[in-house]
Amino acid sequence: MMNKLTDLEFKEIAAEFGLTYAQVKAVDSVESGGKGFDETTGKILIQFEPSWFKRKSPYTPSGKWSLNGVERQKQEWEAFNDAFSKNADAAMESTSIGRMQVMGFHWKLLGFESVGAMWDYAKESEANQLRLGLMFIKSNIKMYKALKAGIWWQFAYYYNGEQYAKFKYDSRLKKAYDLNNRAYMQ
Repeated sequence: MMNKLTDLEFKEIAAEFGLTYAQVKAVDSVESGGKGFDETTGKILIQFEPSWFKRKSPYTPSGKWSLNGVERQKQEWEAFNDAFSKNADAAMESTSIGRMQVMGFHWKLLGFESVGAMWDYAKESEANQLRLGLMFIKSNIKMYKALKAGIWWQFAYYYNGEQYAKFKYDSRLKKAYDLNNRAYMQ
């Protein structure tokens, strides 16, 4: 069952995190692709990262492991399930999940008792997936402050790394913020 994110939930979650609706909508629209579950299977969106799995587990890559991307969920799940059969925790830690694609290895940082508990939380709803992304943002005070202040280049740097400008994350975030801010004010 896919629990889709509602506009009211966006507003409530923004308030929970001390952010505006427009700030949260901007980050979500640029960073999430607008969904947290595969529309065909109903499963949570994932991106298995073989390079992380190799760091966390002694297993060598399978022929099923490749860098497929979130848009190819069938292949992502095949690779993930293969890794999961070898080392479940390492597989979950080595996979980004849900709407905001938070890496599983952040489970302790975000206050979960286990990586499985973090996955279970994210599988409940897109609202929880958005919260998970905002928990990650808030865990880095510089990133959180940049978002609150609307310093888009700085937020994009902390969220996406040094390559943020190459993909125009900062300008895309500002544009999305401006659109959502205008729409909310009307």
